[in-house]
Amino acid sequence: MKKKVSRVPVAAPNLPELIEKLSVKRQEIIRPILEHPREYVLLSVRSLAQRLKTDPATVVRIVRGLGFDSYRDFQKHLHELSIAFASPVETMQTAGDSSNMQVSVSNALAQNLKNLQGLKNSLDGQRLTDLAKRIYGARRIVVFAGDAASVLAEYLEYQINVLGLPIVSATSAGTITHVARALTKKDLVIAISFRRGLRQTIEGTQQARAHGAYCVGISDTYLSPLSRECDEIFLASVESTSYGISMAAPMSLLDAIIAACGQYRRPLTLEVAREIAEEQRKGFRWYTT
Repeated sequence: MKKKVSRVPVAAPNLPELIEKLSVKRQEIIRPILEHPREYVLLSVRSLAQRLKTDPATVVRIVRGLGFDSYRDFQKHLHELSIAFASPVETMQTAGDSSNMQVSVSNALAQNLKNLQGLKNSLDGQRLTDLAKRIYGARRIVVFAGDAASVLAEYLEYQINVLGLPIVSATSAGTITHVARALTKKDLVIAISFRRGLRQTIEGTQQARAHGAYCVGISDTYLSPLSRECDEIFLASVESTSYGISMAAPMSLLDAIIAACGQYRRPLTLEVAREIAEEQRKGFRWYTT
């Protein structure tokens, strides 16, 4: 039986069922919070109760009825929800209205640094070593992604290809479906999707795992469907101060995976590096003055 390596979710997996078990009145209290988590995530239990025109004790009882041990655990869940369902409009509004271009650029870079620091503090080197071992041991490595995450899949494919490993990226719904159908327990899937999760990536991962492939997810929140569908998951924040998502942390995570693969069989990597150096020195691809 496969062991799923991930943090215990901050919410019960059957949250929708637990909501339905609440009284109609309590459902009416809790639904606005879950539908608009950014508006409530920073509120204390007393402030939240005042806003919802109820009392703190009722809020706590509802929270516990949903499977959370404490209101703080519920706040963590709201934080994850606000990440998973963030829209470009909400992202820009949260960043503030700055007409100063230099300030906007500085804020964007500061957010990237924050995302990178979060990745550095949370990344487990042993897990990367274990992943490198799986990458080398797989019959085939497949990277599922789509939309903006496609560039990450193509980057990882390019870099792992340098080592001569059998890797392919699938970034369209049709390609993912066909590739997933042919996977077996000897194969490794790396699925990349952020926020709520792209349908083609999630369903492709479900199909791949049903065929026995070992699935590794890369996302930005434990509420991602990849957290449930994959054998293990790595998190990298894509929080941004603009309309798009930030790729600084996900790209750095891929670089860490590539570095682990390069070190796992260092003599082989050095041999490849020498060939690359020779090609750079004499190869026809390089412009000469």
